Amino acid sequence: MQLSAEFLITSLIVVASPGTGVLYTLAAGLSRGRGASVAAAFGCTLGIVPHMLAAVLGLAAVLHTSALLFQIVKWLGVAYLLVMAWQTLRAHGALRVETDGQMDGQVDGQVDGQVNGMVKTRSTRDIVITAVLVNILNPKLSLFFLAFLPQFVAAGETAPLLRMLELSAVFMLMTFAVFVVYGVAAAAVRTHVITRPAVLAWMRRAFAAAFVALGAKLALAER
Repeated sequence: MQLSAEFLITSLIVVASPGTGVLYTLAAGLSRGRGASVAAAFGCTLGIVPHMLAAVLGLAAVLHTSALLFQIVKWLGVAYLLVMAWQTLRAHGALRVETDGQMDGQVDGQVDGQVNGMVKTRSTRDIVITAVLVNILNPKLSLFFLAFLPQFVAAGETAPLLRMLELSAVFMLMTFAVFVVYGVAAAAVRTHVITRPAVLAWMRRAFAAAFVALGAKLALAER
């Protein structure tokens, strides 16, 4: 599989540009650590799959031409971003701080380890699900793939569908890699954030404002 420099550079710019996925991955790294940031990056990458399949199968064209469908998906995304902003301010969302010892003192011995393990598993699953929803509820991603992928499929391509799937796979791998870098970098300064209540409070407000801003940007988006 040959990849053009134009495709790789354009993809990198798109992936690295700050958006809801980047914001959520950073928040996961700051509040819950390296493992959570990797889970967030994985979830954001999974959230690309429906948009990629929609573009490859032509469903994105339906979304593009149907004003009602576009508006429904768009406003669901706006509402979800506003909910995330509220939860972030209330310390129950993206910047909910978790520590390995949060269940200490409630149970003893083996039971303690089992409960902590269940909490971590549930927390990781919640992070992935939230990250998936963050990207799924953004109709602009489907339109992006519809406009982006065909540009890098040659007119004489013998298997255009396979080519689009290959390009999509590369785009997703780049997304995961870049998001992991973002998340791990955020996790590296996590201790300096969560041990300072004033800094953490400021971060909550900043992330909440960013989610609101992204929600407003999506609300103003046109097909």
